[in-house]
This record gives sequence, C-alpha cells and structure tokens, in this order.
Amino acid sequence: MVISIAAEPAPLKITADHVVRVGKTRVTLDTVVAVFKQGATAEEIVYRYPSLKLADVYATIAFYLNHQQEVETYLQQRQQQAQEVRTMNQAKFDPQGLRDRLLARQAEREVC
Repeated sequence: MVISIAAEPAPLKITADHVVRVGKTRVTLDTVVAVFKQGATAEEIVYRYPSLKLADVYATIAFYLNHQQEVETYLQQRQQQAQEVRTMNQAKFDPQGLRDRLLARQAEREVC
C-alpha cells in the first residue's frame, strides 16, 4: 500500500466583513487562537465548540504556529476595530444615560 502525502490548505475562510472563520462554522480564528493560548488542547477546543472538526482545529493551530506574526497582527487589528466600534456605540448610546432613565422609570413604578 502506497500512502500519498499532500499538503492540504488551512480550513480558514475570510468572510465579506474580513473575519477569518474556521471550516464551515461561525467560530472565528480569534476564538480558536485565544482558547489555545489559554492552554486548551485541540480536543478541548472541539468540546467547547462542537461545530468544529478536530482535524480543522489541529490545522488551524498549525497555521497559527507557522504564521504567528501575521496572525498576531490580524488579531491586533481586530481588537482595534472592536474598540473603535465600542467607542462609537458608547458615544451613540450613552450607557450611563440609559441606566439613569431605566432607574427613573423603575422608581416611578415603585411609587405608583
């Protein structure tokens, strides 16, 4: 029996909004890398995210280890984008103002 050895591409897909997802799931590269950095094994990651395939998780970890600098740059960009969105949302929807209105409404109901 002859075994054929062929390189397979990483199971990573870039969505229209530039998010890297693993396999045919909604699980992001960010998530897999973060859990891996916390010390989780590939099996533990699949247990936490059952939509993932074990082979895809191993391939994703291998991709991360082989392209660590590029992935870290991508993750930093994603964190920066998330912070910008948070800041924009907080400016649009003042959380303290909303909290104050909700507390005032609750106080009105308690008085009645």
